[in-house]
Amino acid sequence: MNEDTLTTLALGLLRGPGSSARAILGLAGPPGAGKSTLARHLVAEVERREGPGSAAYLPLDGFHLSAAQLDRLGLAHRKGAPATFDAHGYVALLRRIASDRFQPIYVPDFDRDLDEPVAARHVVPPHARLVVTEGNYLAAAEHPWPEARRLMRELWYVDADDTVREERLLRRHRAGGRDEAAARQWVTTNDHPNGEYVKAGRSLCTRIVPGTGLPPAPNGRSVL
Repeated sequence: MNEDTLTTLALGLLRGPGSSARAILGLAGPPGAGKSTLARHLVAEVERREGPGSAAYLPLDGFHLSAAQLDRLGLAHRKGAPATFDAHGYVALLRRIASDRFQPIYVPDFDRDLDEPVAARHVVPPHARLVVTEGNYLAAAEHPWPEARRLMRELWYVDADDTVREERLLRRHRAGGRDEAAARQWVTTNDHPNGEYVKAGRSLCTRIVPGTGLPPAPNGRSVL
């Protein structure tokens, strides 16, 4: 299944029964699987074919708790685990995106250079027909993730071999300033258990899609 097939599947959400409503497509998968790369690609391709502003991007990473809140909660060492996200805030924004077609809706992101969430980096314009949202835990069974899934037209599981993901994660952490030893320790003690937790939700997803062979992100920087 190549990127053209995936784009065709995403465009199919804008056709047929229920197509008058805004469609939300979710992408779940473990860290480093390629979720954000695929999400950005789909948004760019839908906009190319359907017109500017016809699709928008909503990353769960924008709902990371700040470093100050992680320190307060004693969770800095588990950054990226389910408890380190404002999951209820994410669900609330998803509800608004599903129902509000009259106002621009601003969406937070995570800045890897700052290593902090940032407000309003993305926007869902009123005429956006498809919103692609991605994050590790969209297929998780614990509350409130099922509430998020009920708002999605489909939820895809982005799959990649564990060795490929580990290589990507090591590159990510090295680029973020960790040395080789610290990067490997973070992957082993944090990314790996988070990834195993995510895998348990695979069966809840609509389809399994590949997270390899994807084109570079439109902004030239894949965060995978």
